[in-house]
Amino acid sequence: MVKLDIIMTRGGDKGETSLVDGTRIAKSSLRVNAYGTVDELNSVLGMVRCEELPEGLSEKILQLQNELFDLGCELATPAESEMTAKIPNVRQFQIDLLENWLKETNQQLEPAGNFVLPGGSRAAATLHLARTVTRRCERQVVALIESGAEINPCCLRFLNRLSDLCFVWARLCNDYGRSDIRWQPGPHR
Repeated sequence: MVKLDIIMTRGGDKGETSLVDGTRIAKSSLRVNAYGTVDELNSVLGMVRCEELPEGLSEKILQLQNELFDLGCELATPAESEMTAKIPNVRQFQIDLLENWLKETNQQLEPAGNFVLPGGSRAAATLHLARTVTRRCERQVVALIESGAEINPCCLRFLNRLSDLCFVWARLCNDYGRSDIRWQPGPHR
């Protein structure tokens, strides 16, 4: 278990931060952007949990928040580091769980029939925000991979499923899709 006894270290005062293995890296790096966005996503999901949610959803989001910490840790550890054996890694069973939650939720929803605008209830709007932050994180992980970093392919699949899950959970929070705000294309408004 990690112990956080000292919060202010002054180590980042010159624009660098430490990775899990102690390697110093610029705060503007692709890697820091990727795991920093995972942290942002985790915070947005924390906001979602402050709302009134359908039964069982808060517990699922809490589980995801823990898994996002694991994902952030994995992204903050270079593949060549000897620390990789000591950190949690995203695994296929976690992706399978997200897919099961997606199927389970989709079965409860009214058909969308058209694109859905972010909004409706506050919980739904915040889940839409979580979805867009997840998509940004996906793009940043792809950029990290394209830069030559070796990243566990499960990380990207996990994020892809999570963005879909945030969408269907947003619809769930809009009275199972009945209170969704449908997109009205320009000529039809």
